[in-house]
Amino acid sequence: MKNSGHILVINPGSTSTKLAIYTFDSGLRDLKLAATENLDHSADSVHQDGPITDQLPLRLKGVHAFLKGKSFDIQLIMARSGPLKPMIGGTYAVSNDMLEDLQSGKYSNHASNLGALLGKELSHEFSAPVYVSDPITTDEFDPVARISGVPEIERKSRAHALNIKACVRKVCLSNNIAFEKSRWVVGHLGGGISIAAVRSGKLVDVNDALLGMGPFSPERAGALPIAGLLELAFSGVYDQASLSTKLSRNSGLKAYLGTTDLQQIEEQITQGNKEAKLVYEAMVYQIAKEIGAMASVLSFNLNGIILTGGMANSTKLCAEIISRVKDLTNIYIEAGENELQALAEAGYRIACGEEPILQYESEEK
Repeated sequence: MKNSGHILVINPGSTSTKLAIYTFDSGLRDLKLAATENLDHSADSVHQDGPITDQLPLRLKGVHAFLKGKSFDIQLIMARSGPLKPMIGGTYAVSNDMLEDLQSGKYSNHASNLGALLGKELSHEFSAPVYVSDPITTDEFDPVARISGVPEIERKSRAHALNIKACVRKVCLSNNIAFEKSRWVVGHLGGGISIAAVRSGKLVDVNDALLGMGPFSPERAGALPIAGLLELAFSGVYDQASLSTKLSRNSGLKAYLGTTDLQQIEEQITQGNKEAKLVYEAMVYQIAKEIGAMASVLSFNLNGIILTGGMANSTKLCAEIISRVKDLTNIYIEAGENELQALAEAGYRIACGEEPILQYESEEK
């Protein structure tokens, strides 16, 4: 690999593919955004019903259109990873085992499965290696964090690991704090909410951001009273798939207020909507409560609390959370999901030889 050139970054979402090209020069210690585009697939034949891999040709065509006519020296490709087996955080070479697990939908039939698959197709064209970094199934739990209270159920690590770790690195760098020795609580506030205890750069505990524990979010249920959940499960109204959909996509703000649009809800509160105000305050309450719980994981010995994710763009939301947790430690806001930048920075560390390249093998091996 050359010491300079371009990094192609690929981040597939449910109805979009976010793309970026970054220029890097390891000798000059330089990484800059050169081009970006958000491919909108909402008007295309993109459906979640069948295998997500059926969308590969359509997505690949869009990437080719983005690259057409551009003169880039692509030295490496960074792709958002889909759910894989539990694994330590870091940057992984895309292997045949990884591709098979993503192609088969072994762990999830999610749009992010396409990232490494797209990257591999393009790697042949550019003779460039392809990597993923800090998948959502990054698992660095302390053993005590796995115990749920029911032997048949183990707590899982599913979180916005990529952005969480990138934010910790950024705040550490800005404040001259050693990343490897730091201790943080990070709240990623988006469609799903991850509140993580991060010690020495590792997510040693985090609520399951998809199903179970933690605060409710714009569309997810969060932790629930077990008795009520059992009543729903055995009501005869839901099978497992429909109940899973209700809890992961049709709960939270959406269920109470009919929208996931935080700005719209804040406008309703300004106009005197008491129900919107109560539900909004309940979400803030639960976020703050989970931050306190994760602070206890680190014995309240913290470098700070970081609020990130799309909802961290709300001045009102951040202010209300801060009012509840401000006495714990310093608080930093890094709004946005920042996944393209986080992937580019991981690729840059690889190009500079600052981070080891990890290898992925299927669980059967």
